[in-house]
Amino acid sequence: MRKWFGVLQTVIVCSLFIGTVSAFQVKEDWEPLLDKDLAKWDMYLSYRHQKDYKGDMPVGEDGAPLEPIGYNKNIANVFSVTSEGKEPVLKVSGEIYGCIFTKQEYENYHLKLKVRWGDKKWEPRTDKLKDSGVLYHSIGESGVDYWRAWMLSQEFQIMEGHMGDYWTIASSAIDVRAYIPEGNMNTVASAKQPFLPIGAGTGNSGFCLRSEDRESPAGEWTELELICYKDKSLHIVNGQVVMILQNSRHVKDGQTIPLTRGRIQLQSEAAEVYFKDVKIKPINQMPKKYASLF
Repeated sequence: MRKWFGVLQTVIVCSLFIGTVSAFQVKEDWEPLLDKDLAKWDMYLSYRHQKDYKGDMPVGEDGAPLEPIGYNKNIANVFSVTSEGKEPVLKVSGEIYGCIFTKQEYENYHLKLKVRWGDKKWEPRTDKLKDSGVLYHSIGESGVDYWRAWMLSQEFQIMEGHMGDYWTIASSAIDVRAYIPEGNMNTVASAKQPFLPIGAGTGNSGFCLRSEDRESPAGEWTELELICYKDKSLHIVNGQVVMILQNSRHVKDGQTIPLTRGRIQLQSEAAEVYFKDVKIKPINQMPKKYASLF
Protein backbone atom coordinates (compact mmCIF):
# COMPACT_ATOMS: atom_id res chain seq x y z
CA MET A 1 0.00 0.00 0.00
CA ARG A 2 2.84 2.42 0.87
CA LYS A 3 4.42 1.65 -2.49
CA TRP A 4 1.28 2.59 -4.41
CA PHE A 5 0.75 5.65 -2.23
CA GLY A 6 4.28 6.77 -3.12
CA VAL A 7 3.60 6.24 -6.81
CA LEU A 8 0.38 8.24 -6.52
CA GLN A 9 2.22 11.10 -4.81
CA THR A 10 4.80 11.12 -7.61
CA VAL A 11 2.08 11.22 -10.28
CA ILE A 12 0.32 14.12 -8.54
CA VAL A 13 3.54 16.11 -8.11
CA CYS A 14 4.54 15.51 -11.73
CA SER A 15 1.08 16.54 -12.94
CA LEU A 16 1.21 19.73 -10.93
CA PHE A 17 4.71 20.46 -12.25
CA ILE A 18 3.67 19.87 -15.86
CA GLY A 19 0.61 22.05 -15.36
CA THR A 20 2.77 24.82 -13.92
CA VAL A 21 5.24 24.56 -16.81
CA SER A 22 2.41 24.60 -19.35
CA ALA A 23 0.92 27.73 -17.79
CA PHE A 24 4.33 29.34 -17.76
CA GLN A 25 4.88 28.47 -21.43
CA VAL A 26 1.51 29.92 -22.44
CA LYS A 27 2.37 33.13 -20.61
CA GLU A 28 5.80 33.25 -22.19
CA ASP A 29 4.36 32.88 -25.71
CA TRP A 30 3.80 36.65 -25.67
CA GLU A 31 6.75 38.59 -27.05
CA PRO A 32 7.06 42.13 -25.65
CA LEU A 33 7.79 44.65 -28.42
CA LEU A 34 8.69 47.71 -26.35
CA ASP A 35 11.91 48.43 -24.48
CA LYS A 36 13.74 51.60 -23.47
CA ASP A 37 15.84 51.56 -26.66
CA LEU A 38 13.05 50.71 -29.14
CA ALA A 39 15.39 47.93 -30.27
CA LYS A 40 12.70 46.14 -32.28
CA TRP A 41 11.60 49.23 -34.20
CA ASP A 42 12.73 51.57 -36.97
CA MET A 43 11.13 54.93 -37.70
CA TYR A 44 10.13 57.20 -40.54
CA LEU A 45 9.22 60.89 -40.48
CA SER A 46 7.74 62.82 -43.40
CA TYR A 47 6.58 66.43 -42.89
CA ARG A 48 5.06 68.94 -40.50
CA HIS A 49 1.89 69.17 -42.54
CA GLN A 50 -0.13 72.40 -42.52
CA LYS A 51 -3.85 73.13 -42.89
CA ASP A 52 -3.52 73.86 -46.61
CA TYR A 53 -2.10 70.40 -47.39
CA LYS A 54 -3.98 68.76 -50.28
CA GLY A 55 -1.81 65.72 -50.97
CA ASP A 56 0.77 67.44 -53.18
CA MET A 57 4.49 67.36 -52.49
CA PRO A 58 5.27 70.08 -49.91
CA VAL A 59 7.41 72.90 -51.24
CA GLY A 60 9.70 75.50 -49.66
CA GLU A 61 9.43 79.30 -49.84
CA ASP A 62 11.27 79.19 -53.17
CA GLY A 63 8.76 76.70 -54.59
CA ALA A 64 11.26 73.85 -54.67
CA PRO A 65 10.00 70.43 -53.51
CA LEU A 66 10.92 69.53 -49.93
CA GLU A 67 12.35 66.12 -49.21
CA PRO A 68 10.82 64.14 -46.32
CA ILE A 69 12.87 63.83 -43.14
CA GLY A 70 13.29 60.12 -43.84
CA TYR A 71 14.24 56.97 -41.98
CA ASN A 72 15.62 56.79 -38.43
CA LYS A 73 15.99 60.53 -37.92
CA ASN A 74 14.15 61.28 -34.69
CA ILE A 75 13.77 65.01 -35.27
CA ALA A 76 12.14 66.89 -32.35
CA ASN A 77 12.18 63.64 -30.36
CA VAL A 78 8.85 62.62 -31.87
CA PHE A 79 9.33 59.11 -30.46
CA SER A 80 10.60 58.64 -26.93
CA VAL A 81 10.31 56.07 -24.14
CA THR A 82 9.26 56.95 -20.61
CA SER A 83 8.18 54.51 -17.92
CA GLU A 84 5.23 53.67 -15.73
CA GLY A 85 6.72 51.85 -12.76
CA LYS A 86 9.14 49.44 -14.41
CA GLU A 87 7.11 49.23 -17.61
CA PRO A 88 8.32 51.06 -20.75
CA VAL A 89 5.84 53.52 -22.26
CA LEU A 90 6.19 54.85 -25.80
CA LYS A 91 5.40 58.54 -26.14
CA VAL A 92 4.53 59.75 -29.65
CA SER A 93 4.44 63.55 -29.73
CA GLY A 94 2.60 63.69 -33.08
CA GLU A 95 4.44 66.87 -34.08
CA ILE A 96 5.59 65.38 -37.41
CA TYR A 97 3.68 62.86 -39.52
CA GLY A 98 5.33 59.44 -39.59
CA CYS A 99 5.57 56.20 -37.66
CA ILE A 100 7.68 53.68 -35.90
CA PHE A 101 7.54 50.26 -37.52
CA THR A 102 8.71 46.80 -36.52
CA LYS A 103 11.96 45.56 -37.97
CA GLN A 104 10.35 42.15 -38.31
CA GLU A 105 7.44 41.14 -40.51
CA TYR A 106 4.57 39.21 -38.92
CA GLU A 107 1.91 36.82 -40.17
CA ASN A 108 -0.77 34.87 -38.26
CA TYR A 109 -0.60 36.62 -34.89
CA HIS A 110 -2.42 38.12 -31.92
CA LEU A 111 -1.28 41.65 -31.06
CA LYS A 112 -2.20 43.43 -27.82
CA LEU A 113 -1.43 46.99 -26.74
CA LYS A 114 -2.76 49.73 -24.50
CA VAL A 115 -3.18 53.32 -25.63
CA ARG A 116 -3.89 56.63 -23.85
CA TRP A 117 -4.14 60.16 -25.20
CA GLY A 118 -1.82 62.99 -24.23
CA ASP A 119 -2.81 66.66 -24.24
CA LYS A 120 -1.16 68.17 -27.33
CA LYS A 121 -2.44 68.50 -30.88
CA TRP A 122 -0.60 69.88 -33.91
CA GLU A 123 -1.39 71.31 -37.33
CA PRO A 124 -3.29 70.41 -39.40
CA ARG A 125 -5.50 68.77 -36.73
CA THR A 126 -5.62 71.34 -33.91
CA ASP A 127 -9.40 71.64 -34.32
CA LYS A 128 -10.02 67.93 -34.93
CA LEU A 129 -10.18 64.71 -32.92
CA LYS A 130 -6.90 63.23 -31.69
CA ASP A 131 -5.72 60.64 -34.17
CA SER A 132 -3.25 57.76 -34.53
CA GLY A 133 -3.42 54.16 -35.66
CA VAL A 134 -2.00 50.65 -35.85
CA LEU A 135 -1.11 49.82 -39.44
CA TYR A 136 -0.75 46.11 -40.16
CA HIS A 137 0.43 43.93 -43.07
CA SER A 138 2.70 46.89 -43.94
CA ILE A 139 4.88 46.37 -47.03
CA GLY A 140 7.21 48.35 -49.28
CA GLU A 141 8.60 51.82 -48.75
CA SER A 142 7.23 54.50 -46.43
CA GLY A 143 5.54 57.62 -47.78
CA VAL A 144 3.26 56.04 -50.41
CA ASP A 145 -0.02 57.25 -48.86
CA TYR A 146 -1.87 60.59 -49.09
CA TRP A 147 0.09 62.02 -46.13
CA ARG A 148 3.42 60.73 -47.52
CA ALA A 149 4.10 59.12 -44.15
CA TRP A 150 3.31 55.38 -44.18
CA MET A 151 3.70 52.08 -46.00
CA LEU A 152 0.93 50.37 -47.92
CA SER A 153 -1.08 48.62 -45.20
CA GLN A 154 -4.41 48.06 -43.46
CA GLU A 155 -5.34 50.45 -40.65
CA PHE A 156 -6.81 49.72 -37.22
CA GLN A 157 -7.87 53.28 -36.46
CA ILE A 158 -6.98 54.91 -33.13
CA MET A 159 -9.02 58.09 -32.80
CA GLU A 160 -11.07 59.71 -30.07
CA GLY A 161 -14.45 57.97 -30.19
CA HIS A 162 -13.39 55.88 -33.17
CA MET A 163 -11.19 53.10 -31.80
CA GLY A 164 -11.31 50.22 -34.29
CA ASP A 165 -12.42 52.02 -37.47
CA TYR A 166 -10.82 50.79 -40.71
CA TRP A 167 -8.92 52.84 -43.27
CA THR A 168 -7.22 51.64 -46.42
CA ILE A 169 -3.64 52.91 -46.71
CA ALA A 170 -2.42 53.46 -50.30
CA SER A 171 -3.83 50.70 -52.56
CA SER A 172 -5.04 48.18 -50.00
CA ALA A 173 -8.54 46.69 -49.89
CA ILE A 174 -10.48 44.30 -47.67
CA ASP A 175 -13.99 42.93 -47.08
CA VAL A 176 -15.81 43.95 -43.87
CA ARG A 177 -19.04 42.75 -42.31
CA ALA A 178 -20.82 46.07 -42.65
CA TYR A 179 -23.90 47.99 -43.77
CA ILE A 180 -23.66 49.40 -47.27
CA PRO A 181 -23.06 53.15 -47.49
CA GLU A 182 -25.82 55.41 -48.74
CA GLY A 183 -25.53 59.03 -49.82
CA ASN A 184 -23.40 60.86 -47.27
CA MET A 185 -23.68 58.04 -44.72
CA ASN A 186 -20.55 56.03 -43.97
CA THR A 187 -20.16 52.28 -44.09
CA VAL A 188 -20.76 50.94 -40.54
CA ALA A 189 -19.45 47.60 -39.27
CA SER A 190 -21.94 45.01 -38.02
CA ALA A 191 -21.47 41.33 -37.19
CA LYS A 192 -25.01 40.76 -38.53
CA GLN A 193 -24.21 41.97 -42.07
CA PRO A 194 -22.59 40.17 -45.02
CA PHE A 195 -19.06 41.05 -46.10
CA LEU A 196 -18.76 44.27 -48.10
CA PRO A 197 -15.67 44.96 -50.26
CA ILE A 198 -14.07 48.35 -49.55
CA GLY A 199 -10.89 50.07 -50.69
CA ALA A 200 -8.87 49.93 -53.91
CA GLY A 201 -10.69 48.46 -56.90
CA THR A 202 -14.04 47.99 -55.13
CA GLY A 203 -16.01 51.10 -55.99
CA ASN A 204 -16.48 51.76 -52.25
CA SER A 205 -14.43 54.21 -50.20
CA GLY A 206 -11.64 52.80 -48.05
CA PHE A 207 -13.25 53.70 -44.73
CA CYS A 208 -15.58 51.87 -42.35
CA LEU A 209 -16.86 52.94 -38.91
CA ARG A 210 -16.47 50.53 -36.00
CA SER A 211 -19.68 48.88 -34.81
CA GLU A 212 -19.68 50.67 -31.43
CA ASP A 213 -17.62 52.97 -29.20
CA ARG A 214 -15.76 50.91 -26.57
CA GLU A 215 -13.03 53.44 -25.72
CA SER A 216 -12.15 53.91 -22.04
CA PRO A 217 -12.98 57.22 -20.29
CA ALA A 218 -10.61 60.16 -20.86
CA GLY A 219 -7.27 59.73 -19.12
CA GLU A 220 -7.55 55.94 -18.88
CA TRP A 221 -5.81 53.24 -20.90
CA THR A 222 -7.76 51.51 -23.68
CA GLU A 223 -6.73 47.94 -24.54
CA LEU A 224 -6.65 47.11 -28.24
CA GLU A 225 -6.30 43.67 -29.78
CA LEU A 226 -5.61 42.83 -33.41
CA ILE A 227 -5.97 39.19 -34.45
CA CYS A 228 -4.74 38.25 -37.92
CA TYR A 229 -4.98 34.76 -39.38
CA LYS A 230 -4.44 34.14 -43.08
CA ASP A 231 -6.58 36.77 -44.89
CA LYS A 232 -8.81 37.44 -41.88
CA SER A 233 -8.53 39.99 -39.07
CA LEU A 234 -10.45 41.24 -36.04
CA HIS A 235 -10.41 44.69 -34.45
CA ILE A 236 -11.08 44.35 -30.71
CA VAL A 237 -11.43 47.23 -28.23
CA ASN A 238 -11.52 46.56 -24.48
CA GLY A 239 -12.48 42.95 -25.16
CA GLN A 240 -15.28 43.74 -27.64
CA VAL A 241 -15.05 42.85 -31.34
CA VAL A 242 -15.87 46.05 -33.24
CA MET A 243 -14.97 44.91 -36.77
CA ILE A 244 -14.71 41.62 -38.68
CA LEU A 245 -12.57 41.66 -41.83
CA GLN A 246 -11.40 39.16 -44.46
CA ASN A 247 -9.88 38.86 -47.92
CA SER A 248 -7.05 41.30 -47.15
CA ARG A 249 -5.39 42.38 -50.38
CA HIS A 250 -3.82 45.19 -52.37
CA VAL A 251 -3.91 46.28 -55.98
CA LYS A 252 -0.74 46.71 -58.03
CA ASP A 253 -0.68 47.45 -61.77
CA GLY A 254 -4.30 46.36 -62.01
CA GLN A 255 -3.62 43.00 -60.34
CA THR A 256 -5.11 41.97 -56.99
CA ILE A 257 -2.51 40.50 -54.62
CA PRO A 258 -3.14 38.91 -51.18
CA LEU A 259 -1.90 41.02 -48.25
CA THR A 260 -1.46 38.78 -45.21
CA ARG A 261 2.04 39.52 -43.93
CA GLY A 262 4.07 42.60 -43.10
CA ARG A 263 5.44 45.00 -40.56
CA ILE A 264 3.41 46.78 -37.88
CA GLN A 265 3.40 50.60 -37.81
CA LEU A 266 2.32 52.91 -34.98
CA GLN A 267 1.38 56.31 -36.36
CA SER A 268 2.45 59.83 -35.49
CA GLU A 269 -0.51 61.87 -36.75
CA ALA A 270 -0.71 65.34 -35.18
CA ALA A 271 -1.71 64.18 -31.68
CA GLU A 272 0.21 63.25 -28.55
CA VAL A 273 -0.41 59.59 -27.67
CA TYR A 274 1.10 56.95 -25.40
CA PHE A 275 1.46 53.18 -25.91
CA LYS A 276 2.35 50.49 -23.41
CA ASP A 277 2.19 46.71 -22.90
CA VAL A 278 2.71 46.15 -26.64
CA LYS A 279 3.07 42.40 -27.17
CA ILE A 280 2.53 39.78 -29.84
CA LYS A 281 2.26 36.01 -30.14
CA PRO A 282 1.95 33.66 -33.11
CA ILE A 283 -1.26 31.70 -33.71
CA ASN A 284 -1.93 28.63 -35.85
CA GLN A 285 -5.68 29.14 -36.18
CA MET A 286 -8.32 31.77 -35.60
CA PRO A 287 -9.21 31.46 -31.88
CA LYS A 288 -12.25 29.20 -31.50
CA LYS A 289 -14.29 31.85 -29.68
CA TYR A 290 -14.11 34.03 -32.80
CA ALA A 291 -14.14 31.45 -35.62
CA SER A 292 -17.93 31.58 -36.02
CA LEU A 293 -17.80 35.29 -36.83
CA PHE A 294 -16.54 34.42 -40.29
